[in-house]
Amino acid sequence: MYASPFPFYLPDSVTTQSRPRTGDIISRPFLSRSSHIEPEKIRAILEQVKGGSLSVDEAYDGLRLLPFQDLGFAKIDHHRALRKGVPEVVFGEGKTVEQITVIAGELAEQAGRFMVTRTTPEAFEAVKARVPDAVFNDAARIIWLDRREGLVMKDGVAILAAGTADLPVAEEAAVTCRIMGHDPLTLYDVGVAGIHRLLSHVEALQKARVIVVVAGMEGALPSVVGGLVQAPVIAVPTSIGYGVGIGGLGALMTMLNSCSQGIAVVNIDNGFGAGYLAAIINQPRD
Repeated sequence: MYASPFPFYLPDSVTTQSRPRTGDIISRPFLSRSSHIEPEKIRAILEQVKGGSLSVDEAYDGLRLLPFQDLGFAKIDHHRALRKGVPEVVFGEGKTVEQITVIAGELAEQAGRFMVTRTTPEAFEAVKARVPDAVFNDAARIIWLDRREGLVMKDGVAILAAGTADLPVAEEAAVTCRIMGHDPLTLYDVGVAGIHRLLSHVEALQKARVIVVVAGMEGALPSVVGGLVQAPVIAVPTSIGYGVGIGGLGALMTMLNSCSQGIAVVNIDNGFGAGYLAAIINQPRD
């Protein structure tokens, strides 16, 4: 006999006499637009923990997989922050303004924090009409919101951009860090073509716990930085460059073939991925 520690998760057709399929438990829309997290289910878990019939670890495992909100065109994972440290990030490219607005509005209501990447001023105007305190970073093309109060931002992250043309990707990394509670040091236009611009910041770089280095063209900057610091370096190739750069492939190959130790490489133009990884590395452990 299968006895689920979360019998109230099961669809009506499933009893403790038959083992439920994973899809029956996880994909059922526990959230509706009116009830969302369904407090009675959360309370039932807490009561079981209090009564000793459910361990803390079992409760945590159940909660972290629990709710998503089915909007039809999207399923919002409202427990992403519990698992990943940041609410679900919305990739704006390819979505309509209406879709972005609805998703952002629901995240604002439930989490008080969201980020929409690769979006437009038009989408921001629509989101702002629903979420007046939303903010737009024009350089990063990110709409974001963070209503947490009294948050102490952590230092330790440095973000470098080789050239001004690389700034959108660097700013994407910077905003990602900020919404995860980190206040990065940003140093822009410090590429290898004028190495003295970089060397004037060596002391600050050597104090960083993790460094994001964004570069296009030949992508040499991460190798130089990696040779100057002990901290891990996250290299971000950008699609900036002349024809032979092949949309960032040239910079990507340079970074992957770096002889400096401690360098990891993310995908071309992936400022979000680099910022997220930097924040995770910089996050103090309990």
